[in-house]
Amino acid sequence: MILRKEETFYREKMKELQLTRLKKTIEGVYETVPFYKHRFNEAGLELSQLSHLEQIQQLPFTTKQDLRDNYPFGMFAVDQSEIIRIHASSGTSGKPTVVGYTKSDIYVWSELVARAIMMAGAKKGEVLHNAYGYGLFTGGLGLHYGSEMLGMATVPVSGGNTDKQIQLIQDFKPSVICGTPSYTLHIAEKMEKQGISPFENSLRVGILGAEPWSEKMRSVLEEKLGIKACDIYGLSEVMGPGVAMECHEGQNGLHVAEDHFYVEVIDPITLQQVEDGQEGELVFTSLTKEAFPVIRYRTGDIASLSREKCVCGRTTTRMSRIKGRIDDMIIVRGVNVYPSEIEHQLLYSKEVVPHYQLYVNTTGTMDRVSLHVELTEKVYKEASFSVQHATVRKISTDITRRLKNHLMVSMDVTVCAPNTIPRSEGKAVRVIDQRVLNSYT
Repeated sequence: MILRKEETFYREKMKELQLTRLKKTIEGVYETVPFYKHRFNEAGLELSQLSHLEQIQQLPFTTKQDLRDNYPFGMFAVDQSEIIRIHASSGTSGKPTVVGYTKSDIYVWSELVARAIMMAGAKKGEVLHNAYGYGLFTGGLGLHYGSEMLGMATVPVSGGNTDKQIQLIQDFKPSVICGTPSYTLHIAEKMEKQGISPFENSLRVGILGAEPWSEKMRSVLEEKLGIKACDIYGLSEVMGPGVAMECHEGQNGLHVAEDHFYVEVIDPITLQQVEDGQEGELVFTSLTKEAFPVIRYRTGDIASLSREKCVCGRTTTRMSRIKGRIDDMIIVRGVNVYPSEIEHQLLYSKEVVPHYQLYVNTTGTMDRVSLHVELTEKVYKEASFSVQHATVRKISTDITRRLKNHLMVSMDVTVCAPNTIPRSEGKAVRVIDQRVLNSYT
């Protein structure tokens, strides 16, 4: 089912709408945001001469550092009296990025998430179990407001307290679960430990995101929980969840809400747009945001675009599943590797569970990467867990060989006992970079 007619606009009509909204946005930020006025003047731009969408490439980029430099409210485009909501990033690597919303922004965001939930196959009158974290993180409240706008009974359980999550799923019988893929998998595993079959539940749809995840992880989640698992994308700087969503009919790329966001993919080195189908860095320009518009925001996320027709009938541009983030990429002896690629290969091994961590260290002048994986309970008992057991040695050798053959990288593989790798109640921490830590010891 399609919620808005804009989802089926033919290409030229969508471009006309985008151009109209782009003009209004850039004229607005020029007048209200000193940062953009300075950047546009510095670039010598004549905004009145903007006549076609391709000219967006003449506009300057916005980066996360720009947002931090203007902390907390320097990027807001409306008076403080019009702000009704503030969200922010964690700020773990510096000052947090702060975003604001007007009443209209909240309405548009809610409608976009309602559109996304419907795209995943859910409908009015069903129960939605929301395991995304509430608070300054946009995931929880974003899905909450969209779910309510669609007319669903929303369970605001948030992240954590997994035993309670399982009880509520059994008692409230939701048809939809929302959360990160890694935490949703943790819920399923905890069910199994309690003697509950994850497959025998009321769930039929999973709306999962906030971290890169592989196609193989999708298969594992669908088989364990008996759901159709669909990917959702968003980031607070652009809006929050709902910027793009995968349809349940195709599950082959996420439909970008192009009536509200203009999307590009650029080469992160040359900063030039790449052709459809080629991977690069996602760049978004907001077209309808009032409080916090962003112009050509560099997300750091790696993906590609496709404008091919989708089986669901929507004509909006689709972006691929996020391959990873530029700052999460590991270079192993000259080869670029993303954690999601490792996850995909790891899930072919039935002897280990889909939880892992990568430790990056330095030996001499060379980076050294160690992959830590966990045995399943069954194999752990059979091997009486000894790293010298033939089964454990074979598992380590097989995983090492698979990574070498398919990703062209060699790394140390450490096989661990079950439940020794930390589970996250939010975004999974996959890469532990000890090069920084060791530089201070």
